[in-house]
Amino acid sequence: MELVLALAIGVLSASGVWLLLRPRTFQVIMGLSLLSYAVNIFIFAMGRLKSGAPPVLKGDVFDPARYTDPTPQALVLTAIVISFALTALFLVVILTARGITGSDHVDGKEPDA
Repeated sequence: MELVLALAIGVLSASGVWLLLRPRTFQVIMGLSLLSYAVNIFIFAMGRLKSGAPPVLKGDVFDPARYTDPTPQALVLTAIVISFALTALFLVVILTARGITGSDHVDGKEPDA
């Protein structure tokens, strides 16, 4: 399971960086989204991958190995909301820039062919 998780994070990160380096603005937004997904999965994995374990402490005996950590789950939920708002803001700014410049290139002008 750890290998699959590491591969998923690596593929999402590599794809995000590759898309960030593209000249079109939509590809840059998609790259930022993929990078945020990779970071969210990484943070979520820090809470230990344990299926069927309760996230709330019960009983008198405290054994940290029996419980999942709810803090990464709360951090990921907050990061999802923030990335959604950031993506919406980027889309508005990019649509405005496209209307002003008439191009969807990152630098605002079409390449010379």
